[in-house]
Amino acid sequence: MTAIASLRPRRGRNVELLLLLFAAAIVTLAYCNVEIAVHDTLPPDLLYGVAGLLGIALTFHVVLRWRAPYADPILLPVATLLNGLGLVMIHRLDLAHDRTFAGGLALKQLTWTALGVAIALGVLIMLRDHRVLRRYTFVAALTGFVLLLLPLVPGIRHPVLGAQIWIKLGPFTFQPGEVAKIVLTIFFASYLVRTRDALSVAGRKLLGLTLPRARDLGPIMVAWLLSIGVLVFENDLGTSLLFFGLFVAMLYVATERVSWIAIGMLLFSAGAYAAFLLFGHVQTRVLLWLHTFSPEALQRSDQLAKGLMGMASGGMFGTGLGRGRPDITYFAESDFIIPSFGEEIGLIGLMAMLLLYAILVERGLRTAIGVRDGFGKLLATGLSFSVALQCFVVVGGVTRVIPLTGLTMPFLSAGGSSLLANWTLVALLLRISDQARRPMPDVVAPRPRSSEDTQVVRVR
Repeated sequence: MTAIASLRPRRGRNVELLLLLFAAAIVTLAYCNVEIAVHDTLPPDLLYGVAGLLGIALTFHVVLRWRAPYADPILLPVATLLNGLGLVMIHRLDLAHDRTFAGGLALKQLTWTALGVAIALGVLIMLRDHRVLRRYTFVAALTGFVLLLLPLVPGIRHPVLGAQIWIKLGPFTFQPGEVAKIVLTIFFASYLVRTRDALSVAGRKLLGLTLPRARDLGPIMVAWLLSIGVLVFENDLGTSLLFFGLFVAMLYVATERVSWIAIGMLLFSAGAYAAFLLFGHVQTRVLLWLHTFSPEALQRSDQLAKGLMGMASGGMFGTGLGRGRPDITYFAESDFIIPSFGEEIGLIGLMAMLLLYAILVERGLRTAIGVRDGFGKLLATGLSFSVALQCFVVVGGVTRVIPLTGLTMPFLSAGGSSLLANWTLVALLLRISDQARRPMPDVVAPRPRSSEDTQVVRVR
């Protein structure tokens, strides 16, 4: 008999450990930079802050060695570095407002980080195979839609600056849309795996595009109506764009038809324009976008103008960590954390930070290519694209590429709901990547009868 064994790839856990230590070193250097710039001395609580983040990351690393040994070794260090840099900037803003580490937002963010990692570890330990999620197609759909509607429920809704994207339960506030994007991604992946053959059927040709059949337009019309409903009733362009863009992107990946993208762009453009004509809050967002420095816009809000001026003062190389004035901008630690970084680390530092997000998305898409089942491919693609689209929506809003939204930057911005959702997203990508990189089981094949020895053949 001949035992046919697949080549076993390197697990990469040692590489992951070295990258985690490197990420912790960068965060430590940035933290010391801030304290020296503000207080001209090393931080007295340096050990607590850095050791806390490193301990959380190393715990995650140990669980990966145990439960997902073949998981991608790059995802965890990149997420840890982004989370750590976010902690540094939040602490820097605490100092600007005369708050200590223990009494400021930085300690709360570190606590939320620990909770987010704990939930992510729970996902890794309990979810042995990502394909199990495919059983809960309609449960995921119902859960996602309920989460999107929660900010409209009287008694728990918590409007902030006109946007109804928050709920309040006692002393805690939560953004259900952050969790909804993951749940709806699971639904989209499961649904499209089942129906992509029907959605791929060609219809009529128009202007060089092969359009789908009219009977197959139902799913995209439902997604469009829901996204427009979020835009109109919750005054939330960011979640609306994220939700609909995610569905259209996954629809394109599932069917490989460019016509779906064209149809999606036309539908969203028409809906957004109709909302602009009908609703005052949408007109305000567009005014702040197109005429940021006009007297009328400044009278309503100068937040975007201050953010742009802060990034302009940073220039190419920035003022240096702890040497700028990002605290002048409202919500500098959450919605406007990108301008905060842009002012103090400059355009070059900001581009390096965006490159980290590009690496995170690239590793997720690499996982989608490597995994062997269709559901896993679509799920990894959707999760990766949701990070990319959220980064575009946030960075595009603060740089006037698109109207300003209420979304937060993944891992960087202050906020518990965002951290919980994004660490769970990383856990799902790690689980799928473990399945994608895991070698195939050995297969025993018959040999000619003249040989009784067993030979191992390595298959590349």
